[in-house]
Amino acid sequence: MNPRLAACHALTPVLQGKASLSSSLPPLLAQVEENNKGLAQELALGTARWQPRLELLLNKLLEKPLKNADKDIEALLYIGLYQLLYMRTPAHAAINETVNCVNTLKKTWAKGLINAVLRRCQRENLEIFEQLAKDPVSFTAHPRWLQKRLKQDWPDYWLSICEANNAHPPMTLRINLQHTTQENYLNLLAQAEIEATPCQYSSEGIQLKRPCAVLQLPYFAEGWVSVQDEAAQLAAQLLDLKPQQRILDACCAPGGKTCHILEREPNLAEVVAIDAENNRLQKVTENLQRLSLQATLKTADGRNLANWWDSRPFDRILLDAPCSATGVIRRHPDIKLTRKLEDITPLANLQYELLTAIWQTLAVGGILVYATCSVLPEENTQNIERFLSTHPNAQELDIGNQWGIKQLRGRQLFPQINGHDGFYYAKLIKLAK
Repeated sequence: MNPRLAACHALTPVLQGKASLSSSLPPLLAQVEENNKGLAQELALGTARWQPRLELLLNKLLEKPLKNADKDIEALLYIGLYQLLYMRTPAHAAINETVNCVNTLKKTWAKGLINAVLRRCQRENLEIFEQLAKDPVSFTAHPRWLQKRLKQDWPDYWLSICEANNAHPPMTLRINLQHTTQENYLNLLAQAEIEATPCQYSSEGIQLKRPCAVLQLPYFAEGWVSVQDEAAQLAAQLLDLKPQQRILDACCAPGGKTCHILEREPNLAEVVAIDAENNRLQKVTENLQRLSLQATLKTADGRNLANWWDSRPFDRILLDAPCSATGVIRRHPDIKLTRKLEDITPLANLQYELLTAIWQTLAVGGILVYATCSVLPEENTQNIERFLSTHPNAQELDIGNQWGIKQLRGRQLFPQINGHDGFYYAKLIKLAK
């Protein structure tokens, strides 16, 4: 498949609100020739990354709005604009190749439209961007609701959050302490001529100077190393794991944290890992198998204890709650298109319901770590404050000040250019039944 057409087919259901790129793009990439897969991926992800800005530009370039039935043409126009403004593709190639995709879509009427819009962009983009310069949506490339929310919640940090969200994330590794050490693996990478540095906060983290294929990593297939962001690696460290403990990893997919727990403490009594979606547990199974680790996997909604809990308490619980994912936009730029303002309060309520239900399974004296990859206080510190106000048997534990920003409750990490993702953590201990 033509890489531009693949990107178009991946973006169209995203624009329609029917899919995410993580679900729509992989099956299309499978139909693209190997040497064009990178281009197709860059077109889809890059277009999504800058779509809020491209949408403003397109509205200026179009004489009348496109119909809802023509989201595929809208996707193609965004892809064409992205090539002209953000890629090194020669303008004539970007325009001609994008226009030619229309033949396959059987919408030949759109050829002239796409050609005219892209050529007008060539001539007038500087002038139009000048007109849009003061619009925060244009200079942050974030949807208006999110730009406003970040400014409201983080008046001193919102611009740097937006800037990090628009950057390409680094490739970060987590070494398996059962096989190697951070220092030894850095030496192996150096021998393989892969430039890397130790992470700042995670003692098992290594950041690569440039991304590479995982099979280029020494002993990847043997389970010596996994790909995981540094902020996500902090979860297992916060659990204070000890031998013979019983652990619950709630909302566990895709399993990176489950595996990290088992790597850090190989003598646990049991790790139970649950997730509401059965198909997502398949990825957990694959990760466990590659690393030769074992956990008890269950498909279940964590709120429905009768469906999955055997009444035996857990010594440690990790609740990595479903969230807005506003801290990992740089890895999933289509969040800008799929997430809406009206999603946030229902998500915060779901997180609170999960926390309230799962708290019942924690042993007295046990520790629960609450985590999200969100930067919105409604999902984070406000939820923990709400929980503590209604649960007198819960007490917050200090998690130190090595990283992030102290909140009323917990600590908030923002996404960093050439650094970690955005994450939130709070640590609670159960004082009584």
